[in-house]
Amino acid sequence: MPASALALVILAGLIHASWNIAAKKAGGDSRFAAFTGLVLLVAWAPLGIWFGIDQLPRWGRAEWLLLCASALLHTIYYIVLLRGYRKADLTVVYPLARGSGPLLSSLAAIVLLGEHISALGLAGIAGVVGGVFLVAGGPGLWRASHDPVQRQRVRKGMVYGLLSGAFIASYTVVDGYAVKFMLMSPILVDYMGCLLRMLVLAPAVLRDPAAARALWRKQWKYAVFVGVVSPVSYVLVLYAMQTAPLSHVAPAREVSMLFAALVGGQLLGEGDRLLRLLGAAFIAAGVMALALG
Repeated sequence: MPASALALVILAGLIHASWNIAAKKAGGDSRFAAFTGLVLLVAWAPLGIWFGIDQLPRWGRAEWLLLCASALLHTIYYIVLLRGYRKADLTVVYPLARGSGPLLSSLAAIVLLGEHISALGLAGIAGVVGGVFLVAGGPGLWRASHDPVQRQRVRKGMVYGLLSGAFIASYTVVDGYAVKFMLMSPILVDYMGCLLRMLVLAPAVLRDPAAARALWRKQWKYAVFVGVVSPVSYVLVLYAMQTAPLSHVAPAREVSMLFAALVGGQLLGEGDRLLRLLGAAFIAAGVMALALG
């Protein structure tokens, strides 16, 4: 992986961990997803319009179909992720989502897009996935808890984390194909995709405007932060995909787990810090192996 692509992925990881912590603290649902989408559309409108005027007229049926598929996958992923954050701990949902997603997307890139990966690259994927498993709680995830409530909470976190990971893998492959093979602008893929996502999310807000206004008053700080910051992390990753194999970029994104382990656990008071730091070390080693492989 080129050093420039690795730098983009590492920066994206820090930003990604930050906005996921904010989303967890907001405790929002599909209406929070709509709030963040609206903020994104307003905040990034100048850039979206600038790129759109030049490139949208050249898009054909294939580009729009890819964008619709991407928007649908992103929407379902975000709703599932937010629900997981309401039902379980971030330090279970987030690692499992981020760990299973790149594994599946890397395999899809190798099988479907014909990409190749070295033995060192495979070792890097294994390091990332193993590290994510440790950050999520390690063997404790599979042991029965003496507390039935906590056991149920962990199991829910595992289900929502793995389901989120499946959607991460799906949209990563779709978006990777769009920017790498169809040469679509990463900025437009994210911005126009958000515009389409709002069509899906708007009914959740319009169904009960009074309740939506009350939620906005409680969540607007988190919504503004996520809406302004989250596109930066993903656009950086899409640009990295243009210069490096998707099967390398997708797992390398999981450097965000290092930041989540160091920062998220402290802010949210979710324990097992030593185990999570060990997992973060595995993730860092895996990312370096991917960079070299």
